[in-house]
Amino acid sequence: MVLPIVVGVDGSEPSLRAADWAADEAALRGLPLRLVYASLWERYEGESLAQDLGEPSEQVTAEDIVRTAAQRARLRRPDVAVSTDVLPEEPEYALVREGRDAAALVLGSRGRSGFVEMLLGSVGLTVAAHAECPVIVLRGSHDNRVRPVARGRVVVGIGEKATDSAALRFAVQEAKLRHTTLDTVRAWRCPAHETTDHPLLAGEPARLHEQHATEVLDKALNDAPAAVDLRRRTVEGPARRVLLDASHEADPVVVGARRNPGHPGLQLGRVAHTVLHHSACAVAVVPERA
Repeated sequence: MVLPIVVGVDGSEPSLRAADWAADEAALRGLPLRLVYASLWERYEGESLAQDLGEPSEQVTAEDIVRTAAQRARLRRPDVAVSTDVLPEEPEYALVREGRDAAALVLGSRGRSGFVEMLLGSVGLTVAAHAECPVIVLRGSHDNRVRPVARGRVVVGIGEKATDSAALRFAVQEAKLRHTTLDTVRAWRCPAHETTDHPLLAGEPARLHEQHATEVLDKALNDAPAAVDLRRRTVEGPARRVLLDASHEADPVVVGARRNPGHPGLQLGRVAHTVLHHSACAVAVVPERA
């Protein structure tokens, strides 16, 4: 069964940029593209969008939204098969369910209800925290233009338990498809209580932590395909800051999110949560099984 790339659209510019990006991703992978509009409040959403567009509300419906996004995707990638659907549900629940039969979900950073586009909206955050497939949130480029797919290298954060990592496998695939470098990053820190003022020992704790980071990185990459152009980096500092710095020259940044079955709360972790809110490029959140 060929699983599609699914993108959530709502007529906002961020969601249309997400549809563009998803069309490029579908073309890269040779997959179909599925555009989904989900809302229980179409009557009010339609009136709001009509005001934005300066048109009568009866002319702006959910069908208009998905049709416009589909036309845009087909013009951008004529070789990609595009389908659409309108779902009378809350978008976060509809998209999480869609993710059960998707190769990936693609979302804009914020929908029309967002107040500050620099922060991720509640729908994107909920979907990234609960979807069973990779969720790609389009960040950066807030100028209504999508940059070329291969504008930067693929960056993946390597966690402490990175052996057999789904996030790493996803990043390897992305780098191969894009014919670009895979930048594997392991952040490390030396706890303050381990520092010493003795001149012969100063720096020894830091060296040991850096060495451990190198060992974790080497172990994670032990079975990485030779065909991928790998760049290995250990960087001192909080993982959140290290990945945000790397996001300025990347597209996308890939992070893992451990899923704990039966846990009702958001299952993202501090690193993924921060990167989703503040990354300068697209972020791919890949579920990792606990």
